[in-house]
Amino acid sequence: MTSTLSVTRDDVTPAGPSPTRNRRSRLWSVLSLSEVRWAALATALFAAGAVSQLLGAPAPVWWTLYLACYVTGGWEPALSGLQALKGRTLDVDILMIVAALLAASIGQVFDGALLIVIFATSGALEAFVTRRTADSVRALLDLAPERATRLTESGEEEVVDTADLEVGDVVLVRPGERVGADGEVVEGLSEVDQASITGEPLPVARTVGDEVFAGTLNGTGSLRVSVNRAAADSVVARIVTLVEEASETKARTQLFIEKVEQRYSVGVVVATLALFGIPLALGAAFEPTLLRAMTFMIVASPCAVVLATMPPLLSTIANAGRHGVLVKSAVALEKFGTTDLVAFDKTGTLTQGTPRVSEIEPVPAAGMSLERVTSYAAAAERPSEHPLARALVAAAHERDLPVPHSEDFTSTPGRGVTATVEGARVRVGSPALLDELDDTSAEHVAQARALVSDLEEAGRTAVVVIVDALPVGVLALADQLRPGAREAVAKLTAMTGRSPVLLTGDNERAARRLAEEVGISDVRAALLPDGKVTEVRRLQEQGHRVLFVGDGVNDAPAMAAAELGVAMGRHGSDLALETADAVIVRDELATLPKVIGMSWRAHRVVKANLAFAATVITVLVIWDIAWFLPLPLGVAGHEGSTMVVGLNGLRLLARSAWAKADRT
Repeated sequence: MTSTLSVTRDDVTPAGPSPTRNRRSRLWSVLSLSEVRWAALATALFAAGAVSQLLGAPAPVWWTLYLACYVTGGWEPALSGLQALKGRTLDVDILMIVAALLAASIGQVFDGALLIVIFATSGALEAFVTRRTADSVRALLDLAPERATRLTESGEEEVVDTADLEVGDVVLVRPGERVGADGEVVEGLSEVDQASITGEPLPVARTVGDEVFAGTLNGTGSLRVSVNRAAADSVVARIVTLVEEASETKARTQLFIEKVEQRYSVGVVVATLALFGIPLALGAAFEPTLLRAMTFMIVASPCAVVLATMPPLLSTIANAGRHGVLVKSAVALEKFGTTDLVAFDKTGTLTQGTPRVSEIEPVPAAGMSLERVTSYAAAAERPSEHPLARALVAAAHERDLPVPHSEDFTSTPGRGVTATVEGARVRVGSPALLDELDDTSAEHVAQARALVSDLEEAGRTAVVVIVDALPVGVLALADQLRPGAREAVAKLTAMTGRSPVLLTGDNERAARRLAEEVGISDVRAALLPDGKVTEVRRLQEQGHRVLFVGDGVNDAPAMAAAELGVAMGRHGSDLALETADAVIVRDELATLPKVIGMSWRAHRVVKANLAFAATVITVLVIWDIAWFLPLPLGVAGHEGSTMVVGLNGLRLLARSAWAKADRT
């Protein structure tokens, strides 16, 4: 069963402001799936039948409930199997339905109903994941506003649909608005939050000649932007297309056991027909021949093979979930074990995604203490909502420093802020502010420039503090390394045999500084979302099975294109969370090598289970063909092997399995 994504803005239904309404909407979205409704009803009927049977109810009661389970849970797989037959293919869906019906015909109605429930639930989960992913892709389209203010040749303003904007149109983007189209700034100065597209942790200054992207958030300045791409070709629209295309490609991936189902199913059907038809043609009695063929069908049915695969994988998924990693499918878990190269996003993945003050350097000639520089900077920035302001105020609080009251606050996009603090005029902002100072502060300026140069060379973002026209200090901002990142990178390197790759939209210097801290040598920086996809595909073309870890909207296409996508869950975007094959719920990178190790163990258990199940099936089949296998003994052997492989797989639920998972 393969589902694909296809969405347009017309498909989007605006969400209401109420959280309760949103929860109800999501619940209704789930229940609107026919696969979910039928699977839920089949499971309820199966449970009712099992309870009735255990309580000793009359046989017609629980038989009726089980048969109702057959109908509600089996009609969709049966229809799918019949449609496959029309296309001249035979899959396990139809084989399992036939096996369930044969089980009921010889009195094993419980076993048949259990098979029906397993298949119905699997189909419901696939439909649910596909729907959620499609919903998230639709929501991405809302990043870009539906309306924009276009300026006519006469300078008048007109509000138009962003879809109607053409290359060459000039749009006005007011403070706090989202940019309506990709384009180039032709007038104005502001700071634009581009995190949704590039992943940069801080807003970037944008002035005449700079490029801006649809869906990014304008700051306090006003911009006039000349449109240089149609809405269908914007970066955000390309993200949607990339996610759709990559998701459709990945949807074709199947578990190993499903890859051989066609041949296995054909083989079982042909063998059953031969076992029934050939003896009849040679004059054998009808009833014992039919009984032997039915016994063969039961013992050859892939129940034990299915359980040989699923319990280890599901146990591993449950164990990972207990430790904060949501693995969305058995297919995804299987891919963890085949990963040979990990690629990381930077901001919000290897780092915490919020800038922090990492260094405070007073200008020696000014003679001001580090504590006072910090207090003045925090006081001047406190009225601002810029991420830089929050970082400076946090730095003062962490050092238990007072933050004086400020007055006459003003903010200049791309430059910084100005305020009066304790009677002094304090400016905090870009190193470009040093160019505005006169020659009377030449020594101070020279020392400040040297400090700025050293910090920027180290990959930091430098911020200058000027008091009464004299530079008194330089502060360094850096995105803080996520706890456990170095250890996780080291373990992943040991497990895969190759150092991870860093793919980021951030600048080269910041990316390389971070890479050195965590032990990554391969750095590819300044990448837009499609650039990350290109790099992932290039690595895969080189023969690598790539696991990509990210957190933002800009990472979703790369997650979808990679063999396996993993999202950081605590602050990850909705699209990243839905596109990913797994989510690290608590943002603990140390769990990533654990899951890879658990996948390895699950793979070993699956191979052992398959070998055992195949041996039992082979013995029972040979017994039935060469001699005569009593039906009760055949069912006992079949069910016994199923229980053994199921219990063996459940060993991976143990906490000790997780503790030993990342040992190489």
